[in-house]
Amino acid sequence: MTRRVQGWAVAAALMMASPALAYKLVPHGVRVAVAKSALTVQPPIDWNRMQSRPGRNAEAWTLDGMPLNEVTFYGGIADGQTLFREVDKKRTPLPRFGATMLASDVVQLFESSYRLAGGSALFSVDDVAPATFAGRKGFCFAYSFTLKDEEVKRRGEAMGAIVDGRLYLISFEAPAIHYYERNLADYRALAGTAQLPGASVKVS
Repeated sequence: MTRRVQGWAVAAALMMASPALAYKLVPHGVRVAVAKSALTVQPPIDWNRMQSRPGRNAEAWTLDGMPLNEVTFYGGIADGQTLFREVDKKRTPLPRFGATMLASDVVQLFESSYRLAGGSALFSVDDVAPATFAGRKGFCFAYSFTLKDEEVKRRGEAMGAIVDGRLYLISFEAPAIHYYERNLADYRALAGTAQLPGASVKVS
């Protein structure tokens, strides 16, 4: 079933005419590189990787289908790059990552990107805190949003770090009712396996 384009990872999955061809199994227990980057994870349970990428250095996984639960990896977003593919570069260009950004700047980048690329009319950041990501000093934040012309409230959580001037981030989102709480632990277990080789910024 073909759905209307939303311009980001959720929409990319919904655009697929044949769901059977949209995903590839990622078996548990095997360490894999994600988002065309040095970032690797070792999933504790099986996931499904979406074959279409939401961005140049991003990829999305799901357990039950993108509308129900989604983990997105952003791997090594470089200075001047966007999180997602541009939807309308001339009229509504997406914000770009900066290598000197602070955690609060990354959260703003994330929110602005969702509002422009995803048509997220309502988006709120609920919490921001320091965190350890892939053994590095990083940050985590919680958020909630709804898509344009949709009434389903979605909740999300993301964690990441800026390492050697590049942004590495893993986010999870799902409908607030049932799916978010059901799969939050699955996301955290997956994100907890994240590894990055030889970076200069490490936890002391």
